Amino acid sequence: MERCIADEELCNTGFSYTLSLISGKYKMTILYTLMEFKSVRFNEMKRYIEGISDKTLSTALKELENDGLVHREMYPQIPPKVEYSLTETGMSLIPLLDGMCEWGDLHRP
Repeated sequence: MERCIADEELCNTGFSYTLSLISGKYKMTILYTLMEFKSVRFNEMKRYIEGISDKTLSTALKELENDGLVHREMYPQIPPKVEYSLTETGMSLIPLLDGMCEWGDLHRP
């Protein structure tokens, strides 16, 4: 039986759910950074992602953490040390991120 668009809603698709977690100006970039470098401190990420403000990076990291994609590890020391890494759920996005890298390598001028 052929699907009819009149009977469907985009908001009920896996695509829409995935997009709700990774959409935003820097979320995919943050996920890519953590995929490439495993465990990263806030200031290291800020330097790596040129042009991102402290507030934007902080907000995106909190959202990714709340969505279960990023783990925040705080070490009890002075000065405080905080590292970010992908959770198991975040790591399950690696094939998607790898696919985007491969596509970009294939099609960029």
